[in-house]
Amino acid sequence: MGRIGYPEVSAGPLIPPSISPQEAQSYDSPRDWRGKRIEEVIALRSSLVRSNTRLDVHDFRGSVLLERAQELAMSAMPVDAEVWFRKPPAVELKFDDVLMPMGLSGEMTRLRLAENPSVPRKVDSIVGDTDALAKDAVRELYSGDVSLYHIIRLLSIGLLGRQRKLVPTRWSITATDDMVGKQLIDKVRDYPAIGRIEVHSGELFGNHFDVMLLPRAFSCEIMEIWMPRAVWSGESTHIEVDGEGAGGKSAYSVLGGGYYAARLGALEYLQKIGRSAAVFVAREIRPAYWAPLGVWVVRETMRHTMEQQPAYFDTIGEALLDMSSRLHTPFAEWRSRAKLLNEFMFQRTLDAFF
Repeated sequence: MGRIGYPEVSAGPLIPPSISPQEAQSYDSPRDWRGKRIEEVIALRSSLVRSNTRLDVHDFRGSVLLERAQELAMSAMPVDAEVWFRKPPAVELKFDDVLMPMGLSGEMTRLRLAENPSVPRKVDSIVGDTDALAKDAVRELYSGDVSLYHIIRLLSIGLLGRQRKLVPTRWSITATDDMVGKQLIDKVRDYPAIGRIEVHSGELFGNHFDVMLLPRAFSCEIMEIWMPRAVWSGESTHIEVDGEGAGGKSAYSVLGGGYYAARLGALEYLQKIGRSAAVFVAREIRPAYWAPLGVWVVRETMRHTMEQQPAYFDTIGEALLDMSSRLHTPFAEWRSRAKLLNEFMFQRTLDAFF
């Protein structure tokens, strides 16, 4: 679902090569791409054909093409489908900081499903509930073990909420990460704090994460360090920081969709262990990340990082020494920007007087 020309946008399914549905699933499964190289992901995504038709995001009912596309979006598995184009699709490889790489694109004139979609019962139930708010629908689907990527498709193609509309994919990605994140925050806030400082470390696609969890009520701060010669960073180091306290986040993050994707991974871990913590994330984007693959890289790298065995520390000084030993950026360049760590150290100092 595009955004150019909003509220009239280009919409349609991505069509893989003529292969089995089982093989086709690998073309849209970020969790399975963790062990791949950047060029392999680009090769997968660029072989998909974007089939487009122009639709108004508010007035799309009656479009047979969209109805077929919605049936595809509801399916848990790829569906054998045939698409007719007005003319041969054009070769146009596109990269984006939020969306996955895209290749061929063409105007769709006809879409036929050659088999029935496999729709999970939970998805069928929620899509049929036109009284549920979109945020409630998203949360119930997530709680029902429906894949986050499946939920994003459903929201984007106008199948969730009371006042249903098409949502550009880049917006639906961040909206889903944010809504699910807020759901988890509501739970994590009531959990007891972790007992010791934890540091998790992991890396995928040249994106290195070090995550420090501090024994406090939930708050979050994420630091992005773009190293020289990483994608879009030029020849100098660029650092951006954003976060939220106990009151939550009121404005859209200066880090864009990456903030909500990273926060989600930390919250999923805290829910799993049944504990609360203040979360400090250092994401170092290294030169090895030479082509943007989309915000899924942040989400899956964060999940991968939180799955690693943590190191435990009694003091924040020891934890910082451990973290800085893995970051390529000099300690002095980023440490002063970490407000959450400063607040934690100051609070610990005050605690000593009581």
